[in-house]
Amino acid sequence: MQLKVLMPARVLVEQDNVTRIVIETLHGSFGILPHRLDCVAALAPGILIFETLNAGETFLAVDEGVFVKTGAQVLVSVRNAVGGADLGKLRQTVDREFLTLDERAKSVRTALAKLESDFAHRLLELSRDA
Repeated sequence: MQLKVLMPARVLVEQDNVTRIVIETLHGSFGILPHRLDCVAALAPGILIFETLNAGETFLAVDEGVFVKTGAQVLVSVRNAVGGADLGKLRQTVDREFLTLDERAKSVRTALAKLESDFAHRLLELSRDA
């Protein structure tokens, strides 16, 4: 398989001859082999593992994103990703950075929803007064 891991500003990984990929989705983790049927999955923050005959296993900490397999082409598009050999440190990276970013995004969305609600309420009051 040919694997490409894309981030908004750059291509993080471009690897040929990938023999196995393990991804974490919102519904659990699963493995992808070269002859698997085409599929699409929403990725959860976690560890992506891919293996080649020459380099062995490679680990990436990835933020949420999308996984697409079409034929021998595999595209992974994520907001953030970090590579490394130490799984413990990568898991800490996921827990510390990616999940924290997700919590911040939820807080921003909550604040924005409150602002929109207040704006709509005041607009409704203005239309009643007119």
